[in-house]
Amino acid sequence: MTQNPSPEIAMPSLAVALIPIVLTIGLLGIQIFYYDDFTPHIALAIGFAITALVGWAQGYRWKDIESGAFHVLHVAMPSIATLIVVGMLVSTWIASGTVPMLIYYGLELIDPSWFLAASMLLCSVVSLSIGSSWTTVGTIGLALIGIGSAFDIPIYWTAGAVVSGSFFGDKVSPLSDTTNLAAAVTETNVFDHIRNMMPTTVPAMLIAFVIYLMVGGQTSVDAAQLEQITLYKAGLAEHFEFGVLPLLPLLLVMALAFFKVAPIPALFIGFIAGAVVAAANYGYDLNQVLTFAHSGFKIETDTDALNSLLNRGGVSSMTWVVTLMMFALAFGGALERTRCLESVVAAIMRLTGSFRGLQTNAILTSVATNVVSGDVYLSIALPGRMYGPEYNKLGYSRLNLSRAIEEGGTLVSPLIPWNAGGAFVIGALGLTVVSGDYSALLYAPLAFACWLSPAIGILYAQTGWFSKRAEPAELAQSAPAEGDTSLQEMKGAV
Repeated sequence: MTQNPSPEIAMPSLAVALIPIVLTIGLLGIQIFYYDDFTPHIALAIGFAITALVGWAQGYRWKDIESGAFHVLHVAMPSIATLIVVGMLVSTWIASGTVPMLIYYGLELIDPSWFLAASMLLCSVVSLSIGSSWTTVGTIGLALIGIGSAFDIPIYWTAGAVVSGSFFGDKVSPLSDTTNLAAAVTETNVFDHIRNMMPTTVPAMLIAFVIYLMVGGQTSVDAAQLEQITLYKAGLAEHFEFGVLPLLPLLLVMALAFFKVAPIPALFIGFIAGAVVAAANYGYDLNQVLTFAHSGFKIETDTDALNSLLNRGGVSSMTWVVTLMMFALAFGGALERTRCLESVVAAIMRLTGSFRGLQTNAILTSVATNVVSGDVYLSIALPGRMYGPEYNKLGYSRLNLSRAIEEGGTLVSPLIPWNAGGAFVIGALGLTVVSGDYSALLYAPLAFACWLSPAIGILYAQTGWFSKRAEPAELAQSAPAEGDTSLQEMKGAV
C-alpha cells in the first residue's frame, strides 16, 4: 500500500467508502448492458472524479488524490511498457514468419479432436518457461487462435484454453513478477510459495484439461473445413519462408527468460530479433520495420480470414488496452489514497474470527480488488499486507495467504475485461465486442483453470484441507512491519 500523505484524516466509514465503488460499477453496468457500449474508459474516469469528490469531502486535497493516482500508475509502468513492447514484438514476429510458422505446423500436427487440450498444455509449458502470461498470449496464443479458426472452433473456446494455460504458467513460474510479488508482500520464500500452490493448481488444471479434452474441438473435419485449412496453409506457405531462422526469436526469448533477464529487455531483444529475421528473409527496409512496429503488420492474401489474423500487432494495437489500464489504475489509486479500499477491507475483516473466514475473505478480497481497481498488483499487495498479521495470530502460515492472493489476484485478472490482464487478452487475441454481441467475452467462464483454482481454495478454507500451520520460526519473526495495519486497529476505525 502507499503511504497516506494526510495521516490526520480518518479512514472513511464503510457507507462513504462504498459510494464511488457502487456508483462506478453501476455506471459500467449501464454503459455495457443497457447501451451495449463496451468502452469502459469514461465510466472509470467518472469513477475517479467521484472518488476525488468523496476524498475532498473527507478533507483530502487535489494533490493527495493526484499523488495516489500517479503513484499507482508509476508502479504499473513496467506492465504498460510490457504491453507496448509486446505489441511491437507481435508485429515483427508475424513479419519474420515466426507466428505464421507456428500456425502452419500447428495445422499439420494438431488433431482437431484434442486441439483445446493441446492448446492449454502448450501455453502452460511456454508460460512456465518464460514466466510471462502476456507474452505467451500475444504470440503462441495468437497462433492458436489462427489454428482454431481454421478448425472452425469458436474463438472464445480457444481463448479460454489459451488463458487457462498461460496464466497457470505465470502463477507457478519463479520468473513471474506476480509470483515473486505475492511471496514478497507475505514475507514468504518464493519456492515454498510455489510448492504450496500445488494443492489448488494441480486439481484445477487437471479438471480444465479433462473438460477441454472432452469438448475437444472437432471430432472430424468436413470438406468445407478441409478446404479452409488448405487455403490457410497455402496462403502461409506462399507468403512466408519456414525453417530454423523464424524460430530464432522465440528460442532467444525463452533462453533469456531461463537466464533471468528482465522481461522488458528480453521482449525488446525478441522484437529486434524478429525485425532482423524479417529484413533478412523478406528484404524489408528500416522504414517498413518501424511502420510494422508502430502500426502493425500488413499483408494481403487470398483468404480474408487469414488477412484478419495476420494484420495486427504494433504499438497502435495496444492503445485501447493501455488507455483502459490508465483509467482503471487511476481510479484504483484514488480509492487507495482516500482509504476507501482500506475501509472496505477493514469491514470484511471485522467478520473474520477463524482461519476459515480469514482464508476465504483473503481470496474474495483479491477478487474484489481486481474488479474494482483493475490492477492485479494492487489485488495482490493490498490483502497481502493487511491480512498477514492475522494469520500469525491464528497460528497459520502466511503461505496460505500467498496462495490466496495469487488465486484471487493473478488468476482472476484475465477474466475481468477492464482489468489489465483482461484488457490485454481481449486486445491481443482480437476478441472483438460489437454492439449487442458479447459472445467473445465467453472466454472468461471457459478459462476453467483460472476460476477453478480460487474455488478449490475456498473449499480448502472451509474444510481445513491443505491449510499449513505456522512453524515456530515464522511466528517468532511475525511482528508487524511499520506502517502495517492490524486487525484490532482496523476494527476500531470502522
